[in-house]
Amino acid sequence: MHHIHRYKIVFTILLVCFALQAHAQLKPKGNYNFWNYKSKPFYFGLTIGMHSTGYLTQKSRQFMNSDSLDFVTGLDRPGLNVNIITNLKIGQYFDFRFIPGFAFSERRISFRQSNNIFSEEKIESVFLEIPLLLRFKSAPYKDKRLFVVGGLKYSYDVASNARARTDVLKDLFNISPHDFQFEVGAGIQMFFPFFIFSPEIKFSQGIGNIHVRNNNKEESRVLDRILSRALTISFHFEG
Repeated sequence: MHHIHRYKIVFTILLVCFALQAHAQLKPKGNYNFWNYKSKPFYFGLTIGMHSTGYLTQKSRQFMNSDSLDFVTGLDRPGLNVNIITNLKIGQYFDFRFIPGFAFSERRISFRQSNNIFSEEKIESVFLEIPLLLRFKSAPYKDKRLFVVGGLKYSYDVASNARARTDVLKDLFNISPHDFQFEVGAGIQMFFPFFIFSPEIKFSQGIGNIHVRNNNKEESRVLDRILSRALTISFHFEG
């Protein structure tokens, strides 16, 4: 009887060892927390980011004929953004990402007059952002994955109406509240037991002219096109 029980114990231990070995072969080596998220078709999260944003300016032909202005350029200024993440997995290496949110920004354009005096026009904005992005991820290694991301973003300046009411008499630029931008970036996913942390750096640039020309303003006449741009560092928390 003792021999029979001993054989049963040995057989049980061998069976357990075989099961553990088979499970270890199925599980990617060194990816322990990643395994908890692998089967999820989608997940949600929150993004907190910092950005530097400004304008790309293109001068018009009238700039060459201007007697009072001899230099104009856009100035980048810092800002903050907060977004909500919806991530849908497409196969093993691709994600579709919908990340709406708000960005609090300040943009400036600097002028130098012919008498070497500088002046600036400042536009403070609160943007409602609606980006649609596609992300490609590398194979996981030790609970980490590299990724690249790209797509399009629509933004609307919700502060534009209030600014138009309060600054109607001031010599401000006429900037369209609507803007479409392309975005490209890269980052790394780090898998923890209860969430995924993903720092990301991303560049955005407008694809349409947001300058609303006003022939009554010389500052507007000397500019042909204005495009938005931004460099954003984001910290994604997902799970």
